[in-house]
Amino acid sequence: MSARLDGRRVLVVGAGTQRSEDPEAPLGNGRAISVLAARAGATLALADRDESSVRETARLVEDEGAKAGVLIGDVTDEAACEAIVGGAVSQMGGLDGLVLNIGIGAGGRLAGTSADQWDLVFSVNVRSHFLLAKAALPHMSDGSIVFISSVAGLKPGSSIPAYDSSKAAIAGLCRHVALEGSRQGVRANVIAPGLIDTPLGRRASEGRPSRERTNVPLGRQGTAWEVAAPVVFLLSDDASYLTGQVIAVDGGLSTLR
Repeated sequence: MSARLDGRRVLVVGAGTQRSEDPEAPLGNGRAISVLAARAGATLALADRDESSVRETARLVEDEGAKAGVLIGDVTDEAACEAIVGGAVSQMGGLDGLVLNIGIGAGGRLAGTSADQWDLVFSVNVRSHFLLAKAALPHMSDGSIVFISSVAGLKPGSSIPAYDSSKAAIAGLCRHVALEGSRQGVRANVIAPGLIDTPLGRRASEGRPSRERTNVPLGRQGTAWEVAAPVVFLLSDDASYLTGQVIAVDGGLSTLR
């Protein structure tokens, strides 16, 4: 039986999908998570900095028969993070779930990464997660926070040290949120996707052809739907005794040396 989110009010930050000129481009993780959560019965608030993209996600959510509010903001700004959470609480009348699907990469190897690039990546990939979790936790009880990280936080491989390091930092932040949140019944976990066929993944493959040739034990890239399914599970009561964990959704890639 599939996990259910009936009656749950869920904020997905990073709910849009990267723009692509490919008419057959797949959904991104944030959009797939939003649609699958809607199918599971959730009411949603969808946040992104790209208004047209997040409104398209809202349309797809509404096609599933669910309610979807839209919030626009830049998560590098502390006030915007607070406004996103406050707006979601206002729209939905409360908050039961938070999904943080936010991340960028910049630079290349140590020699090709500037201090400014490092700071920008950490601002988006870690600082924003801290700010959003900090703003959301006081509004939550018996809820769930899901951080979307990357297998790059478990083993090196992106050749982008700022990205790898920031994704590893998410696990440390999650463990703290899980401990602090446990006082009010809030769980926190990390999903670490591997090679996923998304518009952003396809763009990464263009810049780094070796990505396509990576030896994944299951023999293929994953899909955004395969990332979304465990996210919905973690948001649900089916995961009621699971907190502070990092779950790799990577076809076994993290098991390779």
